[in-house]
Amino acid sequence: MKCFYAPETEAHDPKFRLTHGQIARNAEQAERARLLLAGVEALGLPVSDPPEAPRSALEAVHSPRFIDFLETCWDEWQALPDAGPEVIPNVFPRDAAASYPEHLVARAGWHMGDTAAPVGKGSWLATRRAADCAVAAADAVLAGERAAYALCRPPGHHTSAEIAAGHCLMNVSAIAAARLRRGHQKVATLDIDVHHGNGTQAIFYDRADVMTVSIHADPREYYPFFVGHAAETGTGDGEGFNRNFPLPRGTGDGPWLDTLRDALRHINGFGPGALMVSLGLDAHENDPLKGMAVTFDGFRQAGEMIAAAGYPTVLVQEGGYLSTDLTTSLESFLGGFLGGDA
Repeated sequence: MKCFYAPETEAHDPKFRLTHGQIARNAEQAERARLLLAGVEALGLPVSDPPEAPRSALEAVHSPRFIDFLETCWDEWQALPDAGPEVIPNVFPRDAAASYPEHLVARAGWHMGDTAAPVGKGSWLATRRAADCAVAAADAVLAGERAAYALCRPPGHHTSAEIAAGHCLMNVSAIAAARLRRGHQKVATLDIDVHHGNGTQAIFYDRADVMTVSIHADPREYYPFFVGHAAETGTGDGEGFNRNFPLPRGTGDGPWLDTLRDALRHINGFGPGALMVSLGLDAHENDPLKGMAVTFDGFRQAGEMIAAAGYPTVLVQEGGYLSTDLTTSLESFLGGFLGGDA
């Protein structure tokens, strides 16, 4: 299996997070990359530095003004009086008829859906290189590889066409899925992160060529709260091609794996030419965000099941936060996937 990682992604190391009214250290820390790399290295998999992807690959899912904002906002922010070290919005549009603003503070609120994805000095470089990893993995599969893994951070599945949120900047998962469409009429996405992939859902919600499937903690009591319910099935041409499987917090291996089997049956019915997996590992029982209780063996079985589905597959890293078990979680999943592909 080809694996792609860009050391420049460690330039994104956000500090600010607001939780229950308290300012806390952001969970999306650069140390995550080193823990994940250790899992790849434990399996003896080669890691390559990706080439720069064309901007058109980014614009396949994101608006040009959103990409421009991510690229330039930190430098512009430093020119504000008493500017802080990170771009963090303090005002958000609530009116659907709102006009696109000119002032940077207002544009920050337009393009950032919450305060959990601050943009620092190295954030643009990091998300750009993360997108390069996602595109490189998709291109490897398009070139004939059975599967490829993109070690991306910051993650992406909470970001829509032009709104970043939830530790995510560019939607690397959606970028990979859109890239796969260059070689396949239909592509499926399977999101097993503990959080609903609301950004990926929004990007493909009205499309019949990309099925989006997400298994996640019930949004009635877990981020992203407002979407991710079973009744959301797509709109227009996309009606019937979005499937959500919300589960109670604390769900363990048995029900989680049963749900994964059900999700794969829906994907099989869709008949895609390729599969993109948003590989969140934060469903692990020891993840600090405490959403579910999946074990190492649960991840191993999930890897086996997804590989056994038989699709050319791009694995894009999403969540999984600072725990010594993060390394073993990735090693367990990838080990299961490689075994299931035997």
